[in-house]
Amino acid sequence: MSDYYQAEHLPNFGQVAEGSPELAKKFFDYYGAVFADGALSAREKALIALAVAHAVQCPYCIDAYSKESLQQGADLEQMTEALHVATAIRGGASLVHGMQMLDHVKQLAM
Repeated sequence: MSDYYQAEHLPNFGQVAEGSPELAKKFFDYYGAVFADGALSAREKALIALAVAHAVQCPYCIDAYSKESLQQGADLEQMTEALHVATAIRGGASLVHGMQMLDHVKQLAM
């Protein structure tokens, strides 16, 4: 399993277009538009992407957005804080499902 993710995949990501150039172009155009200047700064977008990368556990994205966050001027403290936001949301999402468990327990115990 450790060989499943290979470092050379990330710089060669564009090759994924081989199977469907039209869909790949649409995706990469969209991707570029998302990360273009907008209401959020490039640094903020990189930190959001870094947090999401951890939440979805994408090693390629973690590599890419750790590097991008640093290039956009984020520091380790900001990146770690973004990681903790993702961790809190994931943990909270698990914990809030406890409400369903609580409802089941109450219904079954009656």
